[in-house]
Amino acid sequence: MTQPPVVRVAGVSRYFDVSKPWLTRVIAREARLRLRAVQDVSFDIARGETFALVGESGSGKTTVARMVVGLLTPTSGHVRIDGTSLTDGGRTAETDRLRRRIHMIFQDPYASLNPRWRIEHIIAEPIRAFDLVDSKAAIAARVAELLELVGLHPADRSRYPHEFSGGQRQRVAIARALASNAEFVICDEPTSALDVSVQAQILNLMRDLQDRFDLTYLFISHNLAVVRHMANRVGVMYLGRIVELGPGRELFRAPRHPYTRMLLDAVPDIAAPGRSDREIAGEIPSPIDPPPGCAFHPRCPLAFDRCRREVPPLIDGVACHAAR
Repeated sequence: MTQPPVVRVAGVSRYFDVSKPWLTRVIAREARLRLRAVQDVSFDIARGETFALVGESGSGKTTVARMVVGLLTPTSGHVRIDGTSLTDGGRTAETDRLRRRIHMIFQDPYASLNPRWRIEHIIAEPIRAFDLVDSKAAIAARVAELLELVGLHPADRSRYPHEFSGGQRQRVAIARALASNAEFVICDEPTSALDVSVQAQILNLMRDLQDRFDLTYLFISHNLAVVRHMANRVGVMYLGRIVELGPGRELFRAPRHPYTRMLLDAVPDIAAPGRSDREIAGEIPSPIDPPPGCAFHPRCPLAFDRCRREVPPLIDGVACHAAR
């Protein structure tokens, strides 16, 4: 019997009001403006799986992540984790229990750590907030255990974030995520601010911890080389929509959407040094005034008249008129 998914995102959209003040609009006779950050996004994440969202900056990846974790409320659609919504019906005992199992690792580890707190206080915060351990001695032992688990020394507990390197700070952020016994972790560009050699260390650490604790990851990245290493399944986003969705190996081996092919063509390939890597042509349009039809058609080499009129639905894992 197939287990139900841990995370189910169904038809989620998020709009932001970016209008000028009311009086200014009245004087200038201007209409309200809405930024369409995410439009009709749906996907599932199975237990123990790494699901990645990729795309250029401005494609809506982080907005989706913040809706999944409950930091943003969807304009429409639903996000359910183990069948429970964090946004429907307000705060309940059930949602409080669910929040203990969810954590987010942010892009900049220094910005996500309180510079005034010692590392022991930072890691112990979720333990105290959720009353996971009673005594101070037990909390100190748990902090030491977590530091060793992520490759740091227990003596590091007395140091401040500014005394660590970027990779070490991200290890602290991972230890904080594990402190609450998290089962579902949202990773928002967790290695983009790190050197390449340090990236590999952090990614390998995350893989090891996933195998050890059966963690489920939502992995946000624009780096396809990282996604190839981490993800079981991949969703490619463009201007707020998922344009291709499928198993990672299949997507990298035979991409079907022109945008996915364009992203992959821009990745340097050490195995093919003679290949001329092609840069991604054009820029992502404004989500305030998106082009009609398929949003990718101004940059697409396969675009035809239908692409300029109709938004392609996601069918069999691809949203492209030319691919069918």
